[in-house]
Amino acid sequence: MYQVTVEQCFDSAHFLSGYQGKCSNIHGHRWRVIVLLETEQLCEEGKNRGMLEDFSVLKERFRELFEAYDHTLLAERGSLKETTLSLLKEEGFSVKELAFRPTAENFARHFYEMIAEKGYRVAKVTVYETPNNCASYYES
Repeated sequence: MYQVTVEQCFDSAHFLSGYQGKCSNIHGHRWRVIVLLETEQLCEEGKNRGMLEDFSVLKERFRELFEAYDHTLLAERGSLKETTLSLLKEEGFSVKELAFRPTAENFARHFYEMIAEKGYRVAKVTVYETPNNCASYYES
């Protein structure tokens, strides 16, 4: 089994609705996402011979996936009042509503599923919320 690791980062703000503590307030992170891909077979011919896929192609594809999360407020759907959401957007702020609570654990699963939908065999996705704290998701 071969494994390849690709890493991307994005900066965004979030808050945890219903949380008792500092994280209930809007705050920002430099999210670091580490994707572990696997394959049993490498490309056998052409310019990618001996590779899972060219690293530059992987980096670009994943950069495009995470671009929608960069420099935006990530909010769980229904956690902001409609007037608040409307006013933020009216002021030109980028807000991305999510179907899940924006925790590192949920992002790890979300990104795992997004990448798997693109046809990659994903072994694991790890999301760092801070330099020292991360969560991983993988399917057994």
